[in-house]
Amino acid sequence: MTVRNILLGATMLCAATAPAYAFAQDAAPADDTAAPATNDYGNDIIVTASKRSQTLQDTPVAVSVTSAADLENAQIRDLIDLQSSVPSLRVSQLQSSANTNFVIRGFGNGANNAGIEPSVGVFIDGVYRSRSAAQIGDLPNVERVEVLRGPQSTLFGKNASAGVISIITQKPQFDFGGSLEASYGNYDAIVVKGDITGPISDTIAFSLGGNFNRRDGYARDLNLDTDVNDRNRWGVRGQLLFEPSDALSIRLIGDYDKIDENCCIAGNVVAGPTVAITDFLVGGPSVDRNNPFSYDVYNNFLSSNEIENYGGSAQIDYDLGNMALTSITDYGQVSAKTNQDSDFTAADLIGENSQDLAIDTFTQEVRLASDFDGPVNFLIGGYYFNEKIDQKNALLFGDDFRDYGNALIQQASGGALDVPTLEGTLGTLEGDPTKYVGTFFRSGDGFDEAYKLKNTSWSIFGTVDFAISDRLTFTAGANYTQDRKRFSTDVVSSDTFSAIDLDAPQYAPFRNQLLLGGALQQAGVDPTNVAAVTAFATNPATAPIYQQFVAYANANQNNPDANPLGGLRAFQFLPPFLNVPNAVEPGKTHDKDLAWSARLAYELTDTVNVYATYATGFKASSINLSRDSRPLASDLPAIEAAGLTTPNLVGGSRFAGPEESEVYEIGLKGQWSVAAANVAVFKQSIKGFQSNIFTGTGFALANAGKQSTWGVEFDGSVRPVEGLNLTLAVTWLDPKYDSFVNSSFGDISGTKPSTIPDLSASMGATYTAQVGNGNRAIFHVDYLYESPTRLVDGLQGFPAGFSDQFKREVNQLNASFTFALDNGLELGVWGRNLTNAQYLTTIFPAVAQSGSISGYPSQPRTYGVTGRFKF
Repeated sequence: MTVRNILLGATMLCAATAPAYAFAQDAAPADDTAAPATNDYGNDIIVTASKRSQTLQDTPVAVSVTSAADLENAQIRDLIDLQSSVPSLRVSQLQSSANTNFVIRGFGNGANNAGIEPSVGVFIDGVYRSRSAAQIGDLPNVERVEVLRGPQSTLFGKNASAGVISIITQKPQFDFGGSLEASYGNYDAIVVKGDITGPISDTIAFSLGGNFNRRDGYARDLNLDTDVNDRNRWGVRGQLLFEPSDALSIRLIGDYDKIDENCCIAGNVVAGPTVAITDFLVGGPSVDRNNPFSYDVYNNFLSSNEIENYGGSAQIDYDLGNMALTSITDYGQVSAKTNQDSDFTAADLIGENSQDLAIDTFTQEVRLASDFDGPVNFLIGGYYFNEKIDQKNALLFGDDFRDYGNALIQQASGGALDVPTLEGTLGTLEGDPTKYVGTFFRSGDGFDEAYKLKNTSWSIFGTVDFAISDRLTFTAGANYTQDRKRFSTDVVSSDTFSAIDLDAPQYAPFRNQLLLGGALQQAGVDPTNVAAVTAFATNPATAPIYQQFVAYANANQNNPDANPLGGLRAFQFLPPFLNVPNAVEPGKTHDKDLAWSARLAYELTDTVNVYATYATGFKASSINLSRDSRPLASDLPAIEAAGLTTPNLVGGSRFAGPEESEVYEIGLKGQWSVAAANVAVFKQSIKGFQSNIFTGTGFALANAGKQSTWGVEFDGSVRPVEGLNLTLAVTWLDPKYDSFVNSSFGDISGTKPSTIPDLSASMGATYTAQVGNGNRAIFHVDYLYESPTRLVDGLQGFPAGFSDQFKREVNQLNASFTFALDNGLELGVWGRNLTNAQYLTTIFPAVAQSGSISGYPSQPRTYGVTGRFKF
């Protein structure tokens, strides 16, 4: 699809202006039985993007707002679905249900690694959810979702360097009411959710909401003969609202949600030479070759995801007259237990790849906001964050791995070596022929891992608004943050082969023999044929050549660069681990930052505002809580001097340093009687971008020099006739790595980062027709387009540019029809991805399978019926 198609589609929609979600119902409680106000231009949307209640029109921030009505019409159930309405937002689910990445304007990262800080902050009712495992559950009774684009660190702190997603749920009401919804769809999908609210007394109100979401898997495991990638989650959320006086409000929230799912499949994109080995091991197909969209996979055990989130928060608001005091206190816990067949084959290569993660988080925010009649107003506050992470992992070889490793070694040595030969020879050279017998690639061996991280952070923040005139306002803000992390590891490798130093002096005779044998083989002599070797060595014509071969072998038997065993290092998958802290590495970080912003906002007319902003953002250091954690190369000499060197220790990183972002932005916001429009033009950059790349056996965490993006965002809506609302949102991005010298793929400075489409567009139409006496028929359709983009910056073990052939292009069509009776009953049908568009969300080198590539396929078409009753 081309730019011309986008423009044509926009013309067809007559959409000059922001999506329905950007001008939805006002934040005040509405009559639940009234028509959904997807674009009530007579009421201003109230948002809290600046931590004050302001109309969207008066908020000089690039923010998209999705209302409850829009969530219902588009069947948006979670944050993964939300991206179909906000083209600047990208959400992807990767290895597990707990591993979800959020990207805004092309900036953001994440990984299956609890030590890596997010770049996009997710807040639920003002409470920061620090990890994706605590962010992805379904929420009942959502009032609106605000997506703030660009650095927001001035008000939201250290993990908002790329933007913020803020989810606001409905407060308890003093009028009795509620809703109940049930939906049934293909793959036996059943979704039930409901809420009830009302008064307990004149000063106390309550609300209670719950949700249940279950679906069969849309993929099939042909080896295990079962469906996979299912959905099974539920949650409850209770609230109490105390309003003992007009000045004081206390809101208490308690929530619990649970996920127990089989997720996530990876399809085979490129079948490399190791597929023949895994096919042989299982006596049949081990992967569905080169066909990720068949949704047919082969595993030897089901991947599991058991995730629990629970916690409570208290928000206290006190009106001091011309000032307002707010306190938000929260404590939350996350428990995530996962296990994955991460080789994604029917062979039992990886017998276990499990994680048991526990996260305890406490936060406290206090802020004071003024509401003076004069030209100056302020907001000042403080924030405290305390988090403890306790993580245990296990990566263990399966029953087939020894045979698999044997085949790899035979393949790599041209048949000259195999596992039993290596075990016997190396043991003999160490004086014990039985020392290693049966130990290489033994089932159950691998890594047992334990990690701990304690993170404390505090910040002081504030903004000052100065009304230069009735229409011109200057705002300055700052946030000073200190962040401290202490981390420790207790990792033990039982991988015997990976602990062997193949350059060790005692193996010199073996290396000598292999060097001589290799030279003879090149000369056409079979080194295993004693008679042929003797003839070659004693023949006057070839004896001098033989002596040269002997001299070469003697001279190089201790030369690491000529080591004939060197090719086997690729199969030393899990070498001994140097734990931290140690005498050289303290296992701690301490970051300080002053983020600030300056903004001019001018009211051109009563309906058009413009603004110009400069802002900086900050993201604290990320810790590599994984088996891929390695000392910095610069620390290796000191580690050796301290006698801490472990076999096969190489340099890497324990952590990535802080990110610092900045944005220059100008914007326009207009709201008229039948239309609304927002435009933003910006240049945004991040210095020290924390890149985390999968290499096929682990993740490489490193800081990029600088990444920048020029961009234009437009969102608008128009109501050409009564009942019809048309929407269009378009994002154009021009990103590049200004400097990234030490990437996993070499110097990629000046190149375009992967996964960021040049053009993204979301367009939609909603038509509400009055039928009979108070009944309504609501038709909704929306379409998401993303231009083709590379999936990865490169692929470890493949030639430069090889990965460029794999691109993602998104064309997703969603639609719904709802018939709403005036008594509160609604019946509807819906469909998402109606064209069954297929694309890969990402690709990666297959785990321990050189030459193969795996990838995560998009979700197929879903559709169903919904019944809803509001009272």
